[in-house]
Amino acid sequence: MYFKSFFDKPLAQMAYLVGCQQTGEAIIIDPLRELDEYIKAAEDEGLRITHAAETHIHADFASGLRDVHRKLGAKLYVSDLGGDDWKYQNMPDDTVYLTEGDTIEVGNVTLDVIFTPGHTPESISFLLTDKGGGSSVPMGIFTGDFLFVGDVGRPDLLEEAAKMEGTTDSGAKDMFKSVQKSKDLPDYLQIWPGHGAGSACGKSLGAVPVSTLGYEKKNNWAYQIEDEQAFKKELTTDQPEPPTYFSHMKKINKENIPLAKDTRVYPIASSQLTDLVIDLRPKEVFQSAHVKGTINIPMTDTFSSYVGWFVNYEEDLTFIGSKEDADEAAKQLQQIGYDRVKGYLPAEEIEDTVSSLTIETDEFIEIYKKKSPDILDVRSKSEWDEGHLDNTEQVLFGKLLEEDIPFDAEEPLFVHCETGVRSGIALGALEKRGFKHVINIKDGYEALRGRI
Repeated sequence: MYFKSFFDKPLAQMAYLVGCQQTGEAIIIDPLRELDEYIKAAEDEGLRITHAAETHIHADFASGLRDVHRKLGAKLYVSDLGGDDWKYQNMPDDTVYLTEGDTIEVGNVTLDVIFTPGHTPESISFLLTDKGGGSSVPMGIFTGDFLFVGDVGRPDLLEEAAKMEGTTDSGAKDMFKSVQKSKDLPDYLQIWPGHGAGSACGKSLGAVPVSTLGYEKKNNWAYQIEDEQAFKKELTTDQPEPPTYFSHMKKINKENIPLAKDTRVYPIASSQLTDLVIDLRPKEVFQSAHVKGTINIPMTDTFSSYVGWFVNYEEDLTFIGSKEDADEAAKQLQQIGYDRVKGYLPAEEIEDTVSSLTIETDEFIEIYKKKSPDILDVRSKSEWDEGHLDNTEQVLFGKLLEEDIPFDAEEPLFVHCETGVRSGIALGALEKRGFKHVINIKDGYEALRGRI
């Protein structure tokens, strides 16, 4: 048997390639839209990707499942569980719809289906047995977003992101049952989860890419709570707020998604900049000189999770920055289903620039003590609830283009997050909303905590 995992750092997402070396067949589990890495890995081992499967309808990235069929002719395997609202649509005619106890055969490797709802109503896991290697017992389990290292999948995304009322409570109940059910599986099973640390699909995911069920039974909080109500409370408390793009991902992954396109981006003139412009340069460079109303999201591993708050899937966007960064940014956007990048303006060609003000912590404290300045906290509500400055308003940075901001746009407005990253993004969003004197508190609440 051949086994390889693929970790996408920006999405903290795991995909898996499993092959039977005796027959040359292989299956890809939970693929992204960018398939080249999977195809090359299979070819290097003399394998063909003949099967593709998903553990559930994803909300945090655009699925590459249908593209595996379009490009490679692979047979697709998806869940048929969870009720009518959770059925895959517009799938190839030969798609196999799975239920509890079904088996996928990939040469001499088998994947047995276990129904593990909770994160979503249709979630399934795959129990892997290497029969070609002479084993009659399973080696491990692909848990998708059911079980992570140190955590389990959050049940509230459907309600929080897709606005489906009542699904948090029912999902939490299902998750409790799935955890209890998994206790009957052998401790030696390896756990191959769908995400690692950094994903918004849970609140305390471990950074270790693999675990064992026995280890999770001993150390994962979800296995320590035997009371269902206590479990539900712990599971649903203090979950991070999901980016707004999650609702769109759920829709397109369920209904259909176009074939992924070439993501290379080409230069444009300043007159061709769109209404939404993302400046990819480092925040210090942006704040010294930028086009007014553009939003600064530097090209880092967190780019897609931040930009996903601002994109409108019905509208185009453009970049400011280098060719290299623009190409990588477009690639990351494609992984969250956005294919409407119309070009980039080289940084050296920007004109009619403005600058943003940044204030050091000590200087801000002096101002704060002498008068009551307007302060906007752009952290999440859960962060705010743990502690915040007096006389401050809270609006999450990702909602600054849509929510009411209760300050006079003509007056100075101090803005902060936890460390200065999200407030740097907020500068451009507030400029776009018409605020004329926005001042970023450089090191955020982390540097202010306990000093005011």
